[in-house]
Amino acid sequence: MLRVAVVGSGPSGCYTAQSLVQLDSDVRVDVLDRLPCPYGLVRYGVAPDHEKIKSLQNNLRAVLEHDRVRFLGGVQAGPGGVTVPRLRQLYHAVVYCLGAATDRRLGIPGEDLPGSWSATQFVAWYSAHPDAVDAGFLRDTRSAVVVGVGNVAVDVTRMLARGPAELTPTDMPQAALTTLVDSRVTEIHMVGRRGPSQARFTTKELRELGTLPETDVVVDPAELALDPGYTDPSALPAPQRRNVEVLRGWARTPPKGAPRRIHLRFFLRPAELIAERGHVGAARFERTAPDGHGGVTGTGRHEVIEGQLVLRSVGYRGVPLEDLPFDPVTGTVPNLSGRVLREGAVAPGEYVAGWIKRGPTGVIGTNRPCAKETATSLLEDAPALAAKTVPADPLPVLRTEGVDPVEWAGWLSIERAEAALGASLGRGVVKLPDRQSLLEAARAGIR
Repeated sequence: MLRVAVVGSGPSGCYTAQSLVQLDSDVRVDVLDRLPCPYGLVRYGVAPDHEKIKSLQNNLRAVLEHDRVRFLGGVQAGPGGVTVPRLRQLYHAVVYCLGAATDRRLGIPGEDLPGSWSATQFVAWYSAHPDAVDAGFLRDTRSAVVVGVGNVAVDVTRMLARGPAELTPTDMPQAALTTLVDSRVTEIHMVGRRGPSQARFTTKELRELGTLPETDVVVDPAELALDPGYTDPSALPAPQRRNVEVLRGWARTPPKGAPRRIHLRFFLRPAELIAERGHVGAARFERTAPDGHGGVTGTGRHEVIEGQLVLRSVGYRGVPLEDLPFDPVTGTVPNLSGRVLREGAVAPGEYVAGWIKRGPTGVIGTNRPCAKETATSLLEDAPALAAKTVPADPLPVLRTEGVDPVEWAGWLSIERAEAALGASLGRGVVKLPDRQSLLEAARAGIR
């Protein structure tokens, strides 16, 4: 019997476990996660109002309920937990599905001012991530600036514009709900350094902005026309062409005078965040222009946009795990078809899948073929891996070393506690807001 540890219970981890048990009936998989809860970014990254995408949890649940898959939550891999060398001693193989845990920075003056945050930090707060902080994101905020034109940027823009009728049915924590409902934000600027035909949002996400109650979407036809692909979209790929068609519709529709406005801006590159009484008060952008090669060049002209909240959403980046090789240029673990490479040579029994393998690209479904490739590589190596002596069951060994995992029964107890909390508030399921309450709920249900 081959014992495999999969580190990370998001889509890439679950799909890796699924591929392993589907492709080989003699494999047992422990899915480890540092959080007490499974599902990774499906639970803590998908916007609360996107119920259809969040329903992917049901597919991941089926994987974690498989009789040869075991969920072990609250288990830290690396320093302060189970180290990389120790995992290799306990399992025949280890697959690291660590994602890309940090945001890219803008690298401009004023980026560290109070009121300047990554979009991930904002998402973690309204999604009740156990590591999130209530940083008073919207305190005294009238205008917000979102730097980036991808789907995450659209998500945070939309959440800033949502009203109580749309937010209350979601599973967001009560404190975040109250803050967003009481928000006085009336102006939201979503800003990209390139043109509309190069934006990374999907058309479905873009269109949603136009359906928000009491919200106008404002675009500048002259600014859009700076993009040759907007002027003549015939040569664009279908997804970009559809985006341009949506923007054309908004450009022809005058604002209705709604109480909230979303401004979609293009060809503006962030240059500086400007302080006002020790807090961010505005962002200065340089106007860019197409360079004829798919990029942009600066024009030397600048524009200042007011914003007491600035959220950057310009991409993600993997972070190194101690004792695991890491390429600082790509933000990934060097690998060959999922096999970890140490100094250019395959490291027996070590594998990667997901964003830490290929970089932060693709959608949730992209993780399926990526995971299957890694699982196939691992199973090709299985005869040699199985020759290593490991514990018959690593869990008792982990417990003797002070590790106390949240198993599947504990997670089900958390689900019941979140349903009860929602009922007590007159809502549906409401997420528990911190690690301690999650752990208490997990233990309470299995005593």
